[in-house]
Amino acid sequence: MKKMILGGIVGGIIVFIWGAISHTVLPIGEAGFSQLANEDSVLQSLQGNIDRPGMYFFPWVDHHAGKEARQAWEQKYKTGPHGLLIYSPTGNEPMPPSTLLMELLTDIVAALIAVFLLSKMSGTFWGRVTAVMLMGLFAWVAVSWPYWNWYQFPAGFTIAEGIDQVVGWFLAGLALAKIVKPSEEA
Repeated sequence: MKKMILGGIVGGIIVFIWGAISHTVLPIGEAGFSQLANEDSVLQSLQGNIDRPGMYFFPWVDHHAGKEARQAWEQKYKTGPHGLLIYSPTGNEPMPPSTLLMELLTDIVAALIAVFLLSKMSGTFWGRVTAVMLMGLFAWVAVSWPYWNWYQFPAGFTIAEGIDQVVGWFLAGLALAKIVKPSEEA
């Protein structure tokens, strides 16, 4: 049990450090993002029209509206623009310690899940490393691909997310496969 907890902490720290490197040193953290044209004007318009933080889908569709309203929405969607906006009307620190701590905790929880699954597996060191890497691949396919498909997340962003997940969990898998060995299976 101690080795499993140690593995979760070490694996989470590895994924966290990889994420810091991939987003600050490599261009992965910027992939798929674009600068708004006339940013000051757009921000002023947003501030004048949206007063609550949230995730906004536009044009909005009322799924309970009648056929005519649905057809009007379809026409608006076809002619554009359409999109998804994550919005906060107030300022904040760009990268507060609480956000970094939350990221580290989520990486550790994910690594603990990987450790649990790994503890139930047998196989070679490299097979177990590959299993953990495939967990990262699974997460990417299960989450990022639907966002790309349904919400038109940029392909560059989606590919960068895949690289980030697969490489991060490959690196964590190297440590996890070493720390949690098949002979320690419950």
